[in-house]
Amino acid sequence: MPKMKTKSSAKKRFIVLGGGGVKRSHAFKRHILTKKTTKTKRQLRGTSMVDSTNMKSVRAMMPYA
Repeated sequence: MPKMKTKSSAKKRFIVLGGGGVKRSHAFKRHILTKKTTKTKRQLRGTSMVDSTNMKSVRAMMPYA
């Protein structure tokens, strides 16, 4: 059997942690930042965890992670 491939888009967006969680960055922080408030941009900084409802689809995209 051939090996399963990891989705290239997923490996660029997600980082799997040692405890089994998946780290992600926030959306809406790349461009058109002039119309967004300072509060919104500040809250989009940093990273957060993938929610448990989306974990199944993320795991399917990254079979070996």
